Amino acid sequence: MVKASRAYYRTIYFALLLILPGTSTKVEKPPLSEDLSLWIDSQQVKMYSGISMTIFAIVDGKVLPYILDPNFEKYLPTIPSEVGYVNFTWQSGVKKYFYNFDRLQSYDENILEAPIVSIPREGRIPRRAKVFSVLLPCSGHGSGTASFGIGLLIQSRKGRPLPGTPLRVKMRKECMIRGPDVECDKKCANGGWCNSEKICQCPEGYMGQHCNTALCYPACMNNGTCTAPGVCSCPTGYQGRHCEGGICFEKCLNGGKCVQKDTCDCSKGYYGLRCEFSKCIIPCLNGGRCKGVNKCRCPRGFRGDHCEIGQPTFNCSRPCRHGTCYANDVCVCDRGWTGKRCSQRKISSSEDLSIFDDEDDELPVNTHTSKKPKLFV
Repeated sequence: MVKASRAYYRTIYFALLLILPGTSTKVEKPPLSEDLSLWIDSQQVKMYSGISMTIFAIVDGKVLPYILDPNFEKYLPTIPSEVGYVNFTWQSGVKKYFYNFDRLQSYDENILEAPIVSIPREGRIPRRAKVFSVLLPCSGHGSGTASFGIGLLIQSRKGRPLPGTPLRVKMRKECMIRGPDVECDKKCANGGWCNSEKICQCPEGYMGQHCNTALCYPACMNNGTCTAPGVCSCPTGYQGRHCEGGICFEKCLNGGKCVQKDTCDCSKGYYGLRCEFSKCIIPCLNGGRCKGVNKCRCPRGFRGDHCEIGQPTFNCSRPCRHGTCYANDVCVCDRGWTGKRCSQRKISSSEDLSIFDDEDDELPVNTHTSKKPKLFV
């Protein structure tokens, strides 16, 4: 049997020190205090991913959807061999909750033994934020990566399971049997250093015998490669921090968006690899856009299934008082009205000039009182 390194056992010993009674541990300020929350703090995540961020599992009494995703294991980075535990923080808030770790399982006991929790497997969740640890003891029989599972049932004081529980979370752990390397000081990469046992100690964000493997969270998608902590190198056709987005070499048409390599997400009413086909057999008229099978979304002033009914509307710099605005800021006046803004009544030769509307300043009206003309007999 090959024994695990001393560094590994020191890691386990340090984890146990964190949870001994009377030992104070710094607890991150809880995100909420009214209801149940469970999370991995940012410092813990940084230890095995190189990125300082908090991973929430439960917030305000609700299990987050991505935790329930059966592919959740793929999104998490592998816990490196240098880390022998994962710290979780939880709190119940003002309500009472009870827990039961009903599953602590290793899927490859030749590499990794079953996980161990630092608290009783059953009990009450503390009201205020408190840390507990899940220890991950490598078997010492060989090197490799093993998956492990944690099952957690949470119930209210009336015995009702919290929706989304029991949780079934799978993660991966690397175990590495390393012997002294006399050339350790020459081989440690990416800021790693050679310790007194001639074994490379890696900085946050790197792992491996010589610290050559960078860590990314979430894991690089679509066959991307993690080239530095949190940095993915994407294959041809993909982009984004985690290679999650595609590149379409031919532009998506009709409002479609590129979502994967040469794959367009089409807006309503269109289909095809590039959204080039319309579901409207009769084309939409007057600037309308297809929104369904032979149904068009019409611009202002038009209606009908194909926008075939109506006239376009325009916006004038000043409103047409008694008329309709058309292109080029022109008012077409209603019957009986005239003027640039249709603010003057049309008059006949027999009508008095005083019937002009004086609301438009384009035809000034003398507002001074005029003397009545004298009549001569």
